[in-house]
Amino acid sequence: MTTPLPSRPPRSTDRRTTAPCIAVPREPLDPARTGRRWVRRRARGMTAAALDVARFAARQNSRHEDLAVAERGPAELGEWERIALLLADAAPGTVYGPDTDDVVRAELAADAAAAAAREAELREAMRIAARADELQALRELLALDQAEPRSGDEAVRDELTRRAGGYIPANVDACLARALAVHLGHYRDPAAREAAAGLLTPPVLAHAALLAELVRLVPDAGVEQLAFAARLVITDPEAAGDLAAFLTRARPRGMRASPSAHPQGPGTSGESWGFGCQRCTI
Repeated sequence: MTTPLPSRPPRSTDRRTTAPCIAVPREPLDPARTGRRWVRRRARGMTAAALDVARFAARQNSRHEDLAVAERGPAELGEWERIALLLADAAPGTVYGPDTDDVVRAELAADAAAAAAREAELREAMRIAARADELQALRELLALDQAEPRSGDEAVRDELTRRAGGYIPANVDACLARALAVHLGHYRDPAAREAAAGLLTPPVLAHAALLAELVRLVPDAGVEQLAFAARLVITDPEAAGDLAAFLTRARPRGMRASPSAHPQGPGTSGESWGFGCQRCTI
């Protein structure tokens, strides 16, 4: 009698969501740079006489067709020539050391700066991805209005748009427009509001300008009462900008104050803020 095979465990059907993949910036491949570094390692500890022998060998090798057309071959030969001239001007018996080479030290400093920039770029990409996850979760919970805008949310908007395959998240745009209109979050800073002109799209700027003027006219208006402004922007952004500019011109002369005079927002100040939109000022 044969023994039955043990039953296989049930297959797991639950799916796990994975975090978005973030491309790690890397140092670009440079054959000429690689060749120069190889020469420096070979030349370490060489005297002027030894360098002459190595330089002669490099010249002979450069005559081969495969090395003559390659980018690395000429770079190696040029580095041998440079190091030879460097030792020719030094005291007799001096040996080459990359640690005392001004050119090498300058390259190392540039490499360190480039590496720091790549690390900062990676940290910023991770921050944007994490913030995009947070806003996406609030969108799914229909609680996006609870998120107070932060510095860099304009780039997060672009990330959400990229994740959606180019579809512009209308509710995110509406949230940014409201924050810009009433100075929420980092938009309390005039510099942040000024920078928004180059970071947000014209429809978002027009929406913010229109909301600012509408809130000025009806300070106690709720978000649901101003929902028509978002529909108008979606239908015809230029018309929304024209309406905001018209309402701005219709203000009484005494209400056109400077932005610095009323930092609390458009609902109480009636101020005019420039955001680079040709038709509107918020």
